Amino acid sequence: MATAGKNLSAIEKEKTPSATLFNFGIVVSEWNEEITDALAKGAKEALLELGASSRNVHIHSVPGSFELALGAKMLIDSGKFDAIIAIGSVIQGETRHFEFVCQAVAQGVKDVTLQTGVPVIFCVLTDDTMEQAKARSGGKHGNKGVEAAVAAVKMAHLRHKLGA
Repeated sequence: MATAGKNLSAIEKEKTPSATLFNFGIVVSEWNEEITDALAKGAKEALLELGASSRNVHIHSVPGSFELALGAKMLIDSGKFDAIIAIGSVIQGETRHFEFVCQAVAQGVKDVTLQTGVPVIFCVLTDDTMEQAKARSGGKHGNKGVEAAVAAVKMAHLRHKLGA
């Protein structure tokens, strides 16, 4: 596996625009809270490291990953945000529920992004085990929340640059 033992979440500040001008919404699933809280913490810390003010980073909870798309849409409808980060964790169980939730969340986040023109960054871990989720939420593979924050800054910057 190409990612084995590698932390993939290092911020390359020289390749990332400043977050100073932007407001960010983070919508976080309460399900698998140990994982989602770690992802949200990583995202917020990365946004601050990239120049966002703490008063311009707003975290809101939803019950589960399925509700992330609507939560993101509600934040966008407030008119306050330049980009949204949707954070969730879905771990494979014994039924097909995993497949339905993962598909719906991915489709929902994509739809909100395309319908509104506001970047909604997909930061939903879809892992086979809790150990995999831990490795990607601050463990040996880094923190996908950090990567989502970098993507949010880059997309907010592009949107601003294009006057959208």
